[in-house]
Amino acid sequence: MIRRGNNGMKTRAVNMVAAFGFVLAAVLMSAQPGAARSTGPASVADLAEGLIDAVVNISTTQKLKGHKPVPRPKLPKGSPFEKFFDEFFKQDKNGQKRQRKVRSLGSGFVIDPAGIVITNNHVIKNADEITINFNDGSKLKAEIVGRDPKIDIAVLKVKPKSPLKAVKFGTSKTMRVGDWVMAIGNPFGLGGTVTVGIVSARNRNINSGPYDDYIQTDAAINKGNSGGPLFNMAGEVIGINTAIISPSGGSIGIGFSVPSDTASPVVAQLLKYGETRRGWLGVRIQTVTDEIAESLGLDKPRGALVAGVNPDGPAAKAGVQPGDVILKFDGAEVKRMRDLPKMVARSDIGKEVKVEILRKGEKVVLAVNLGRLEDGEKLAKAKTKAMSDNGEKAEVTQVLGMSLSVLTDALREEYKVSEKVTGVMIVDVDQSGVAFEKGVRKGQVIVEVNQEEVLKPSDVKRKIEASREKGRKSVLLLLSDKLGERRFIAVRIGKKK
Repeated sequence: MIRRGNNGMKTRAVNMVAAFGFVLAAVLMSAQPGAARSTGPASVADLAEGLIDAVVNISTTQKLKGHKPVPRPKLPKGSPFEKFFDEFFKQDKNGQKRQRKVRSLGSGFVIDPAGIVITNNHVIKNADEITINFNDGSKLKAEIVGRDPKIDIAVLKVKPKSPLKAVKFGTSKTMRVGDWVMAIGNPFGLGGTVTVGIVSARNRNINSGPYDDYIQTDAAINKGNSGGPLFNMAGEVIGINTAIISPSGGSIGIGFSVPSDTASPVVAQLLKYGETRRGWLGVRIQTVTDEIAESLGLDKPRGALVAGVNPDGPAAKAGVQPGDVILKFDGAEVKRMRDLPKMVARSDIGKEVKVEILRKGEKVVLAVNLGRLEDGEKLAKAKTKAMSDNGEKAEVTQVLGMSLSVLTDALREEYKVSEKVTGVMIVDVDQSGVAFEKGVRKGQVIVEVNQEEVLKPSDVKRKIEASREKGRKSVLLLLSDKLGERRFIAVRIGKKK
């Protein structure tokens, strides 16, 4: 018994020493700089409470047209399937199937107490009815003030009986990687939900358009969060939650927000004009690679290489030529190719800007009077229509296993191609050809070949032959689907025969 008692005392003594060591280690750790106790905000409850009433749920309804009725099968009277088919084959007085309503949910936020709400364009796209649901349970019908598909923003308006709780845009350019942010939205239709995380990265390009400059965050963003605000810790909107990367549809900690510095000028234009008014230079550009920089005598890759010039655009009138490298725009250095479209878009229409270019080793400064991007796009569509009207609609060209045609109104309707898509229609693809192996399919549209715009099949064929003449092994195609989603693919063209 004494031995057992002694053993028990020894065990207790060991435990006391271990406990003391643990406490001492904890004290020492807490005294170190950057200890765990200071790694994040203690609570964001007050911040969330002051903001959540300005964040709204947006529900939309789209009416799908009825279609010709399917013949009802003959069933014996009293059949257990009779009620099922009665419901399925309900028709209106004209014999058409009744319209179906498709509903969707998203998020948004109020920026003006008088009733101005911001959300994503894709949240309200094709909607017949838009309803704003507020945190207190009230609902208001909304109308569209304006929208911009290019950066996926829409401005809505409601008529409240009393001033609404509103938030304001902050400055996104001051945000740094590691800064705390808060997202509020309506994920999966659950209602107002608050999530917190950090800025994971900045200036992200996810290939959704020419103005990609997203803030990446690990604050949980899920389906239904689209259009909701991303706040800094001062309660200012520094981003509009727009996209996620997810194999399952749920958050994996990679979400993207349109920066407030990109969104707020567009919102101002939509409020003032009901549409965007972006500057237009009228050039097609590509990246200056290490090899191109060396061949041009540049100390490092910078600027934007002009691959093509719109003959009716402002750049052509100012004397810009293919092969020029744009180094500066309106006094600001063009560090990367994808910076230039954003710089031009932010500029005032009609403004004369100085453009510094590198041409054959010499720096030249040209004065360009900027046009309006939307006018340039209308001009391109008019050219495509004019070619169709001039009888070119019958032209079909075979190249790289693809059957190509001018994008006529009939083909646009047949393949449901969006009006914003221009280029050359792919009407068939040989399944044994090189293009099919690369994922080219019937119904897609070739927008560019080697980063130069194409509008008819002969353009595609001519540019491919030019690549062969230069000894290139492949050609770079920019393809668009019917909705305007674009992607580049490289297709092998073989040697010149």
